[in-house]
Amino acid sequence: MAAILARAGVTATAEKGLSGPTGRRQRNGIVVAAVTRTGTGVPQEGALERPAWSGETPLSRLVGALVAFKPLYSLLKLASREVIIRTAEKSNIPWREMTKEVLESDVYEVFERIQDPNLAYPDYYLNPFHAYDEGNLSWLAAAEAEAATMSIAKRAIPDATSIEEANQIVRGNWLNVIEEHHLKYSGNCQVNDILDIGCSVGVSTRYLAEKFPSAQAVGLDLSPYFLAVAAQKEDKLLRPNPIRWVHANGEATGLPSDSFDLVSLAYVCHECPALAITGLVKEAFRVLRPGGTIALTDNSPKSKVLQELSPVLFTLMKSTEPFLDEYYMLDLEETMRTVGFVNVCSILTDPRHRTVTATVPY
Repeated sequence: MAAILARAGVTATAEKGLSGPTGRRQRNGIVVAAVTRTGTGVPQEGALERPAWSGETPLSRLVGALVAFKPLYSLLKLASREVIIRTAEKSNIPWREMTKEVLESDVYEVFERIQDPNLAYPDYYLNPFHAYDEGNLSWLAAAEAEAATMSIAKRAIPDATSIEEANQIVRGNWLNVIEEHHLKYSGNCQVNDILDIGCSVGVSTRYLAEKFPSAQAVGLDLSPYFLAVAAQKEDKLLRPNPIRWVHANGEATGLPSDSFDLVSLAYVCHECPALAITGLVKEAFRVLRPGGTIALTDNSPKSKVLQELSPVLFTLMKSTEPFLDEYYMLDLEETMRTVGFVNVCSILTDPRHRTVTATVPY
């Protein structure tokens, strides 16, 4: 753990506060990251609590007005999509080939067995996301999701020599923070059951299953298209404990209470309004056993990289993320404490993302 975090420039201290030039204490015993200021590509906190282009700042309102202008929004959406694909392919991610492989597979048959036709989608989920008019409820979004997920790591670690190396750092830091938190606060509770809420096409779920191979992992998502892609890929793997895929709302999963040791939400919350984030945290608390761990990884409002994005990039980003402001304005740690979680810990696990972990008390 120390070696991986050192690679990304991250250190953390416990409940008594932090030392050093970037150290700080936060109320009610939140553990936060102390990030180094030396070297290139290491995680650094910016000078602000959140980016100036988020919330109710003049800059944010200007960007919001631009995005609200429909003709311009259409152009921004297309430009954002082009930037995402071009950036991925420059990083040797075969975006178009991966997409074609999914669309020409038997994934449509898997869809029929995995979809819950009676599931009612919350209104926010019907919004356009990521330059897709149908949001996450489309085959194109599902077919492109894994390539897009791969590019997240390369954007976070631009100096990595390969996608594999970037993923090793980003996913490795995330998984090790989860493991260390659970070992420290769970009372030696083993991870036997994992729930990955908002699992998309199952990338994060597979990482969790490989990190905790003796556990039974469940991937849950609102999009049956994403789940069909996840299940179709999993069907080809010879895993001792196959992942189970569930088409359900993460705010009301229908799963039994006290039935999981670990609940993960990876890159989910920034796509949700604040009310839905609170609902997700409440549901995670309900389904976790006493001593269980919740882990949320997502964009960090305090990331220096995100705070210093160019106007073009943050405008493009906001044009495809309708609830980004609500995410950045929400005090996630306070939300988790209010729901009942304890031992709330937040750490910058790469230059763009934080991982927030917490425990269900005994």
